[in-house]
Amino acid sequence: MKYEIKGDTLPVVICHLEAGERMITERGSMAWMSPNMKMETSTNGGFGKAFGRMFSGEAMFQNIYTAQGGNGLIAFASSFPGSIKAFEIGPGREMVFQKSAFLASEAGVELSVFFNKKFSSGLFGGEGFIMQKVSGQGTVFAEFDGHVVEYELNAGQEIVVDTGHLAAMDASCQIEIKSVPGVKNMLFGGEGIFNTVVRGPGRVLLQTMPISNVAGALGPYITTSGK
Repeated sequence: MKYEIKGDTLPVVICHLEAGERMITERGSMAWMSPNMKMETSTNGGFGKAFGRMFSGEAMFQNIYTAQGGNGLIAFASSFPGSIKAFEIGPGREMVFQKSAFLASEAGVELSVFFNKKFSSGLFGGEGFIMQKVSGQGTVFAEFDGHVVEYELNAGQEIVVDTGHLAAMDASCQIEIKSVPGVKNMLFGGEGIFNTVVRGPGRVLLQTMPISNVAGALGPYITTSGK
């Protein structure tokens, strides 16, 4: 499989497949394709894995596209202004994504739910707690909100992130949710009560415009019926 990512704020990834090669995606992600691409809807691993994907923010069922009778083409478009990134997954190269980041992948890639080992992270972590773990073998494409900034953390090195800005990290990294110190800072700082601390070793990818922030900014300008 060969691919190209086009576009800036509204990107698309175009995949060129050889006969018999397959791509897996969530429903609604396919933008266009050649007529020899056959689609099949499947739980892709049974209902156990399907429920795991559901808890991580994805659909229970996935669409599998196969190039039949020759080379094929299929394109997957981002659902929100931002970035599409490609990652090579393999043994020792697993990744953890934010919920709903998965866009498409080769058939050898597996998607499952990632739970933080610390209970406090689950209780207070919000959107940063339940994440997606990507394992197996192959190329995976993920969509992130806004521009993406990448850091390489050494063993024990930490970075403090507002929870919604954590886009992805190597599975070798650890995360912990910590409260903002000081009651005055919590109540009047305007930065929320909790932050996410990511600890290396490994890569961490941060996004500049979480969709939750966009929704919050637009909220005052959206009128509802009866007002």
